[in-house]
Amino acid sequence: MKITGIRATTVTVPLEAPLLHSNGAHWGRFVRTIVEVEADNGLIGLGEMGGGGQSAEAAFQALAPHLEGHDPFELEALRFKIANPTASLYDNRVQMLAAIEFACLDLIGQHLGVPVHDLLGGRIRDSVPFASYLFFRPPGPGGVPEVRTPEQLVAHARDLKARHGFTVHKLKGGVFPPEHELESYRALAEAFPGDGLRYDPNSVLSLKEGLRFGKGIEDLDNDYLEDPVLGLEGLRLVRERVDVPLATNTVVVNFEQLAANVLRRSVDVVLLDTTFWGGIRACVKAAGVCETFQIGVAVHSSGELGIQLATMLHLGAVLPNLTYAADAHYHHLADDVIEGGLMKYADGRIPVPTGPGLGVRLDRDKLAEYAELYKELGGYPYDRDPGRPGWYPIIPNDRWADPAVPLAPLE
Repeated sequence: MKITGIRATTVTVPLEAPLLHSNGAHWGRFVRTIVEVEADNGLIGLGEMGGGGQSAEAAFQALAPHLEGHDPFELEALRFKIANPTASLYDNRVQMLAAIEFACLDLIGQHLGVPVHDLLGGRIRDSVPFASYLFFRPPGPGGVPEVRTPEQLVAHARDLKARHGFTVHKLKGGVFPPEHELESYRALAEAFPGDGLRYDPNSVLSLKEGLRFGKGIEDLDNDYLEDPVLGLEGLRLVRERVDVPLATNTVVVNFEQLAANVLRRSVDVVLLDTTFWGGIRACVKAAGVCETFQIGVAVHSSGELGIQLATMLHLGAVLPNLTYAADAHYHHLADDVIEGGLMKYADGRIPVPTGPGLGVRLDRDKLAEYAELYKELGGYPYDRDPGRPGWYPIIPNDRWADPAVPLAPLE
């Protein structure tokens, strides 16, 4: 089996409502690049990458002649062909490598008639648990309510729990002043006794604020405190003084950084992202290192559609040391580009696909619809909040949104 061509299509898929975070906002939609790798046996493997547009599509088109004739089974050679660690210092291709690796694993699985998890050692669980992943947000179309106050946050979490069965709740913070978010987080703990909790302000708290927030939640049933401050050294200082497990998805995203955390422990949990790490296989390797050194692992979400969600499910299926519910933005989506539409949660879990390869296929009509929507709407700056003109993120943050002011709907 040989690669004969690569296609990349940018899509934008609507969310139920815009989602606010410390760096800005998701403006009511996700922009993703859908990658199709064709083989000489007629099979097509699927990949996905965050962001898109002409530059992303052109980058994949430029890779096509470089990869024509490559055997999808030769995944280690593929890694060096696309993301040679020395050459990629000048042209970071790790996320492109991940999208192509997804597609190659999909091709191999289809060719052999087995799911991707069988290529990774075989599944040890049939479904993967997920956290609710709660965001502060302005109102969405069709009467979707804003989430700004502790009461609104609890109501939102109750709705998601009723619809999807979540028993772990993650609050994305860094939007309002830390004392408001602490009040909101503690309201979740009071509303859902026995459920797990986690908080992630995307590294924008000062050391003083991070310590104060960590001390303020020590009595709760926390899974972990994720990236309260910036950098491995900042996290180490918080970890030494706060009795809550610390986690990161920002500063341990390769093996050199993982080694640094082994030698000088800063975090207790590493969130593995199939895109940020350069593919599913790299995440499996990293999980093995974490298992050896008693570092917890979870599965990170970077705003996935169904193709990348499938990679997260296959990863979650094979990791013996996955003891935390995975993250996913997926339940905020209004639609998907895969056949059958959005995957369904049951009791807070999503079944691992069992079909050949990734186990998902493209809905060509949806792909075309959301490619046209991208052409109509274009992209958006991830690091801007449309509700706060002139605002831009700084670290540590000292320009929080006003929790007393209702959030204006996104035009």
